[in-house]
Amino acid sequence: MNFQNISAWCIRNPVVPIVIFLGLTLAGLVSFMQMKVQDNPDIEFPVVIVQISQPGAAPTEIENQITQRVESAVRSIAGVDTLTSTASEGSSQTQVQFKIGQDINAAVNEVKNQVDQIRSDLPEGILEPQVFKVETSSNPIAYFAVAADDMTIEQLSWYIDDTIAKRLLTVPGMAEVSRSGGVSREIAVTLDPAKMNALGVTASQVNAALRQVNINAAGGKTEVAGSRQSVRVLGNAQSAYDLSQTQITLGGNRRIRVADVADVRDSYSELTSYAKFNGKQVVTFSMSRARGESDVSVYEGALEEMAKLEKEQGGKIHFELLFTSVGYTKDQYRSSMNAMVEGAVLAVIVVFFFLRDWRATIVSAIAIPLSPIPTFWVLDLMGFTLNQMSLLALGLVAGVLVDDAIVEIENIVRHMRMGKSAYQASIDAADEIGLAVVATTFSIVAVFFPVALMPGVSGQFFKNFGFTVVAAVLLSLAVARMITPMVAAYFLKAHG
Repeated sequence: MNFQNISAWCIRNPVVPIVIFLGLTLAGLVSFMQMKVQDNPDIEFPVVIVQISQPGAAPTEIENQITQRVESAVRSIAGVDTLTSTASEGSSQTQVQFKIGQDINAAVNEVKNQVDQIRSDLPEGILEPQVFKVETSSNPIAYFAVAADDMTIEQLSWYIDDTIAKRLLTVPGMAEVSRSGGVSREIAVTLDPAKMNALGVTASQVNAALRQVNINAAGGKTEVAGSRQSVRVLGNAQSAYDLSQTQITLGGNRRIRVADVADVRDSYSELTSYAKFNGKQVVTFSMSRARGESDVSVYEGALEEMAKLEKEQGGKIHFELLFTSVGYTKDQYRSSMNAMVEGAVLAVIVVFFFLRDWRATIVSAIAIPLSPIPTFWVLDLMGFTLNQMSLLALGLVAGVLVDDAIVEIENIVRHMRMGKSAYQASIDAADEIGLAVVATTFSIVAVFFPVALMPGVSGQFFKNFGFTVVAAVLLSLAVARMITPMVAAYFLKAHG
């Protein structure tokens, strides 16, 4: 038995194809209910970013001591296409773009290794270098402004960092909550030059003493009660007052406290940005979903959590939506589903207009849901989501999915008009037209399968599009060869 005469076998053994497609339809419905809805498919650009911060350093120092050394280190990596760097006050960012087709995960590891090798050559005051790849999922899906009736801007900023961000990160699929504007909490140590000069203390001595206090590092291993355990050195101050009591050792066995030469306060950083909404000062924040998660579910989960926060605060906290891309994603999903339904209805009307037989129309219409619904199961197996590319593909092939079934049913009706019974006409017509139907379907596959295998960044976008079309068309071929002739054999009635 080959795929050309499989129709006759299905007509004689109808239970097997019915069970197969009932299972595929059920699997497709389950997959559709749990598939993620996104605007764009998650893709990985062949771009790696190296971010290094040195607070207080001038742009020229950043360029000479950090940026140039990072560029020299990563330039030797195989597959590097272009390097773009930005040196600003206290920050250096180097964007390493690799050639199309380069394994981005391997590229990230190679860049990390090169940065680690030059770590000792970089200035001592830098923060830990950050190396990461560019992903579409890292783009924020929504921006909100927060206003409080009984909070200062400092208190509101801390409330966002300490409460709102932590609560929103408990939403399934939430990856990052980033505050913009406001101020950050910090321990300010303001030195008094006159007292320092009188006691003979330098700023470097104060800095060294504070560095020794704020330490959290490994201290080796020790044997306790017959078992070997790890030891850690913890020296963090519990409060600003404890930090102010830090001892500074001077010459001649003299000791002074940091409070003797400086004012230590638990305060906030300088306000560098100011945001107003409806005449009130606000602080804004953005949220980003994790890779592979749904824009819609993450956004709706965040709205529910923010509603709980407003209720807990007695309405004193107000969240105002500034921008979101989720509304467009919802509209796109809704319009795509509507287009598929409208296309299916119009296809049924056209089939009835030409065949003028309601039984034949129903048989051909069965192929419309039996093709796209199992396609969702295939897409779920491949890790795809309901994004603009996969939905575009389903909308495009909505009318194509019934083509093979129409060809099959039209040929069966023609054989019935020769005087054959519906059973015999289905067997003869399906075998007669089998090769043409298979050839037609695979000609469509031959067009869209290479689209799914396109290389580069554009290929990652069209991968969802191409494979969705191929899966849907192949399933429509299976329906046309297995289900349509079998249903026609037992449902149609010959008119002589």
